[in-house]
Amino acid sequence: MRKTYYLFNPGRLSRKDNTLQYTAYDEQGLPEQVKYLPIEDVADLYVFGSLDANSALYNFLGKNGVSVHFFDYYEHYTGSFMAKEYLLAGKLQVQQTQHYTSRLKRLALARKFVEGSAFNLLKNLRYYQSRGRDVATEIDQIDGYVAALPFAGAVDELMGLEGNIRQVYYGAFDRLVPAEYHFGTRTTQPPQNELNALLSFGNMLCYAACLSQIYHTQLNPTISFLHEPGTRRFSLALDLAEVFKPLLVDRLIFRVLNKKEIQSRDFVQELDRCVLKESARKTVVRVFEERLKETIQHRSLKRSVSYQHLLKLECYKLTKHLMQMEEYKPFKAWW
Repeated sequence: MRKTYYLFNPGRLSRKDNTLQYTAYDEQGLPEQVKYLPIEDVADLYVFGSLDANSALYNFLGKNGVSVHFFDYYEHYTGSFMAKEYLLAGKLQVQQTQHYTSRLKRLALARKFVEGSAFNLLKNLRYYQSRGRDVATEIDQIDGYVAALPFAGAVDELMGLEGNIRQVYYGAFDRLVPAEYHFGTRTTQPPQNELNALLSFGNMLCYAACLSQIYHTQLNPTISFLHEPGTRRFSLALDLAEVFKPLLVDRLIFRVLNKKEIQSRDFVQELDRCVLKESARKTVVRVFEERLKETIQHRSLKRSVSYQHLLKLECYKLTKHLMQMEEYKPFKAWW
């Protein structure tokens, strides 16, 4: 089975026969360690350090369907190299475009994404409420916003409700993690504290994971419904990520902080930003990968599927909706 590889150190990636050769550099920029990755074992690469590569290498990656996602020093997602869109189908692309240009069709899909996101984050809050954390006020407020979703008449209104839901949700974080962490307000560019740094990094991992699964379907990742196409290149991944961030990112944050897998010493507080140390990024990536591989018993399929496969199933469900085969219903956790 093909795997995701994460490159944290500066280094050089090159082709050696039918193998990827990765040479890591030390702090002085000298070759330190060489690893070989058989191309047939690589699904995609996440690059967090500076990477030297040439066009011949990217041609090799493209021919073998390997995507590369880039992140800067501050954990911001900066872009992707995507292999040729080999699965795009004309008929589906026409339908996807028509669902975007039709106000009612787009609104219906955008509403589904917000409903799925709200349901899953409420699931997180109710889990902690049942374990003695007082988040009842936040649950009631979010329920009120959810009740207003059917009456939103424009995508901008839905985005406003989604923003209100998130604001209330993040207001409960201080009661779900150890006392030394304080959320404050959501800050992204740059994140101002530990919780915001974890959220930004985790959200980017989730976005890239969704993009990778979209690429292996016939969907066009540039045509979205909740987020406006053009603000980000692959905006459909942002739509899907809304549904899965409460499960893949928020639960990860609660785990690593409550189990002290990451502590205050694992962050660097700079003049105007907070960033994770490399060791903390590796911990987040490890837990994120564990989560993607974790399996659940799927209610409809009657078999165990991984969270990573759930992302692809979500793409298939969206495809069926666009082709008018079956109404799209966002994934909602039942545990």
